[in-house]
Amino acid sequence: MRADRVFAYGAAAGLLGDLLLGDPRRGHPVAAFGRAATSVERFLWRDHRAWGALHTAVCTGGAVALGAAAARVVRTSPAASVALTAAATWAVVGGTSLAREARSIGRALEAGDVEGARERLPHLCGRDPQALDADGIARAVVESVAENTSDAVVGALVWGAVGGVPGLVGFRAVNTLDAMVGHKSAKYRRYGWASARLDDVAGWPGARLTAVLATLAGGDPRGAVQAWRADAARHPSPNAGPVEASFAGALGVRLGGTLSYGGRVEHRPVLNGDAGRAVRVGDIERAVRLSQRVSWLALGVSVAVRRIVKGRTS
Repeated sequence: MRADRVFAYGAAAGLLGDLLLGDPRRGHPVAAFGRAATSVERFLWRDHRAWGALHTAVCTGGAVALGAAAARVVRTSPAASVALTAAATWAVVGGTSLAREARSIGRALEAGDVEGARERLPHLCGRDPQALDADGIARAVVESVAENTSDAVVGALVWGAVGGVPGLVGFRAVNTLDAMVGHKSAKYRRYGWASARLDDVAGWPGARLTAVLATLAGGDPRGAVQAWRADAARHPSPNAGPVEASFAGALGVRLGGTLSYGGRVEHRPVLNGDAGRAVRVGDIERAVRLSQRVSWLALGVSVAVRRIVKGRTS
């Protein structure tokens, strides 16, 4: 069986598996990678960029090497190759868990249980929940759904299309390391620099594809394009900017503004401020549905990319 078909069947099965099963409550491969990365950090940590770069290279390189070794073992069996690709895809994407957490917070807000929504928000993003009212929580959820559509689904599929199983697990390793050490805390400002920069590079194609697909799949393509062009570059993140701006335009809402992380207040630019309205609780479900449409469209694009890549190398 040709490699592009292996990826197409395996990635589709993995995405369907995520839709039906979601993430396991125990023994998730990404959690195992996180524990291994923590062990490496305990051994290597120094308040220096070079040591952080070594940490990034060891952890990411190890994940890619493991994926490559597994793919090599099953390369002579099409069925096993499809099964490995499906398992890897299921392990690295997280669209169902993203939707489940967002909807759980949305139901709490609809029931007037703001405190319950605050308790669940850390499962979805790193905002300080006590600083947010109901509308602020809803906005945080929509922004997290947008950004994680790229990080948790589309980016992985893009790198799977380019690199097969090693690409899938490598992207998830990079993204996980960024979440662990890539933030600008006192401990990780230098040590996490390499992980953060590598995540910016790895996330670039998936973020742009997510923005394009959100524009096509949303309810207001013109508004999405206008918000993307006008506001994306003003966002402090080179990848979250296009994604959140296009989602804001597609949904007809305003995103961005003042937020708080770990007691640190940030004043971010407002996205789609001129044309959008304030986020309401009902927009959480609209964002989840847009995220799901984008995810399945990304699968189709990734399958086509994989076919082109293998056609040029064969």
